[in-house]
Amino acid sequence: MEEPKLREKSVRDESTTVTVGRNGENRAASYLESKGYEILDRNFRMGRQGEIDLIALRKGVLVFVEVKALPHGNPEMLSHELNRTKLQKIIKTAKFYIEKHRQYKCRAIRFDVLAIDVPGLEPVHHIVNAFSE
Repeated sequence: MEEPKLREKSVRDESTTVTVGRNGENRAASYLESKGYEILDRNFRMGRQGEIDLIALRKGVLVFVEVKALPHGNPEMLSHELNRTKLQKIIKTAKFYIEKHRQYKCRAIRFDVLAIDVPGLEPVHHIVNAFSE
Protein backbone atom coordinates (compact mmCIF):
# COMPACT_ATOMS: atom_id res chain seq x y z
CA MET A 1 0.00 0.00 0.00
CA GLU A 2 2.85 2.41 0.80
CA GLU A 3 4.64 1.82 -2.50
CA PRO A 4 2.14 3.67 -4.78
CA LYS A 5 2.25 6.72 -2.48
CA LEU A 6 6.04 6.79 -2.70
CA ARG A 7 5.94 6.60 -6.48
CA GLU A 8 3.32 9.32 -6.68
CA LYS A 9 5.38 11.60 -4.44
CA SER A 10 8.49 10.87 -6.45
CA VAL A 11 6.79 11.81 -9.73
CA ARG A 12 5.42 14.99 -8.13
CA ASP A 13 8.86 15.90 -6.75
CA GLU A 14 10.45 15.27 -10.14
CA SER A 15 7.82 17.43 -11.83
CA THR A 16 8.49 20.25 -9.35
CA THR A 17 12.24 19.92 -9.87
CA VAL A 18 11.81 20.10 -13.65
CA THR A 19 9.57 23.18 -13.33
CA VAL A 20 12.01 24.95 -10.97
CA GLY A 21 14.88 24.08 -13.32
CA ARG A 22 13.05 25.27 -16.44
CA ASN A 23 12.04 28.53 -14.76
CA GLY A 24 15.63 29.01 -13.57
CA GLU A 25 16.96 28.48 -17.08
CA ASN A 26 14.45 30.99 -18.47
CA ARG A 27 15.51 33.58 -15.90
CA ALA A 28 19.18 32.84 -16.56
CA ALA A 29 18.71 33.31 -20.33
CA SER A 30 16.88 36.62 -19.77
CA TYR A 31 19.61 37.77 -17.40
CA LEU A 32 22.36 36.95 -19.89
CA GLU A 33 20.51 38.64 -22.76
CA SER A 34 20.13 41.77 -20.61
CA LYS A 35 23.93 41.75 -20.19
CA GLY A 36 24.58 41.57 -23.94
CA TYR A 37 24.93 37.82 -24.41
CA GLU A 38 23.45 36.15 -27.49
CA ILE A 39 21.88 32.80 -26.58
CA LEU A 40 22.95 30.29 -29.24
CA ASP A 41 21.52 27.10 -27.79
CA ARG A 42 19.57 25.76 -24.82
CA ASN A 43 19.67 22.31 -23.27
CA PHE A 44 22.29 21.02 -25.70
CA ARG A 45 22.65 17.28 -25.17
CA MET A 46 25.29 14.75 -26.05
CA GLY A 47 23.05 11.72 -25.82
CA ARG A 48 22.67 10.63 -22.23
CA GLN A 49 26.26 11.55 -21.42
CA GLY A 50 25.88 15.25 -20.80
CA GLU A 51 23.92 18.44 -21.17
CA ILE A 52 24.75 22.12 -21.22
CA ASP A 53 21.94 24.37 -20.05
CA LEU A 54 22.82 27.47 -22.07
CA ILE A 55 25.39 28.27 -24.73
CA ALA A 56 25.95 31.94 -25.39
CA LEU A 57 28.23 34.28 -27.26
CA ARG A 58 29.51 37.58 -25.89
CA LYS A 59 32.29 39.74 -27.29
CA GLY A 60 33.65 36.85 -29.34
CA VAL A 61 33.77 34.43 -26.39
CA LEU A 62 31.75 31.20 -26.49
CA VAL A 63 30.24 30.74 -23.03
CA PHE A 64 28.95 27.41 -21.74
CA VAL A 65 26.59 28.04 -18.85
CA GLU A 66 25.46 25.70 -16.10
CA VAL A 67 22.30 26.91 -14.38
CA LYS A 68 21.52 25.84 -10.82
CA ALA A 69 18.17 26.84 -9.35
CA LEU A 70 18.30 26.01 -5.63
CA PRO A 71 15.55 27.96 -3.87
CA HIS A 72 15.82 25.72 -0.80
CA GLY A 73 19.58 25.31 -0.94
CA ASN A 74 22.62 27.25 0.19
CA PRO A 75 26.06 28.16 -1.20
CA GLU A 76 27.56 24.92 0.16
CA MET A 77 24.89 22.91 -1.65
CA LEU A 78 25.80 24.74 -4.86
CA SER A 79 29.40 23.53 -4.66
CA HIS A 80 28.18 19.99 -3.91
CA GLU A 81 25.95 20.09 -7.00
CA LEU A 82 28.92 21.14 -9.13
CA ASN A 83 31.12 18.16 -8.32
CA ARG A 84 34.05 17.02 -10.42
CA THR A 85 32.00 14.43 -12.32
CA LYS A 86 29.38 17.03 -13.32
CA LEU A 87 32.06 19.51 -14.44
CA GLN A 88 33.84 16.84 -16.52
CA LYS A 89 30.55 16.01 -18.27
CA ILE A 90 30.03 19.69 -19.08
CA ILE A 91 33.55 20.00 -20.48
CA LYS A 92 33.15 16.85 -22.58
CA THR A 93 29.79 18.06 -23.90
CA ALA A 94 31.31 21.48 -24.71
CA LYS A 95 34.00 19.78 -26.79
CA PHE A 96 31.31 17.83 -28.61
CA TYR A 97 29.39 21.07 -29.28
CA ILE A 98 32.48 22.69 -30.78
CA GLU A 99 33.11 19.63 -32.98
CA LYS A 100 29.51 19.79 -34.20
CA HIS A 101 29.55 23.59 -34.66
CA ARG A 102 32.94 24.11 -36.25
CA GLN A 103 32.36 27.82 -36.80
CA TYR A 104 33.21 28.25 -33.09
CA LYS A 105 36.38 26.16 -33.17
CA CYS A 106 38.76 29.14 -32.98
CA ARG A 107 36.77 31.08 -30.37
CA ALA A 108 37.89 31.61 -26.83
CA ILE A 109 35.66 29.60 -24.50
CA ARG A 110 34.55 30.00 -20.93
CA PHE A 111 32.49 28.06 -18.41
CA ASP A 112 30.12 30.12 -16.26
CA VAL A 113 27.63 29.17 -13.56
CA LEU A 114 24.39 31.01 -12.86
CA ALA A 115 22.94 30.25 -9.44
CA ILE A 116 19.26 31.16 -9.27
CA ASP A 117 17.45 31.91 -5.99
CA VAL A 118 20.11 30.42 -3.73
CA PRO A 119 19.48 31.78 -0.21
CA GLY A 120 22.42 33.92 0.87
CA LEU A 121 23.26 34.99 -2.70
CA GLU A 122 21.74 37.60 -4.98
CA PRO A 123 18.67 36.30 -6.94
CA VAL A 124 20.81 35.69 -10.05
CA HIS A 125 24.39 35.01 -8.98
CA HIS A 126 26.71 34.93 -12.01
CA ILE A 127 30.03 33.17 -11.53
CA VAL A 128 32.13 34.14 -14.54
CA ASN A 129 34.82 31.63 -15.53
CA ALA A 130 33.64 29.31 -12.73
CA PHE A 131 35.81 26.37 -13.79
CA SER A 132 38.12 25.17 -16.53
CA GLU A 133 39.44 21.93 -17.91
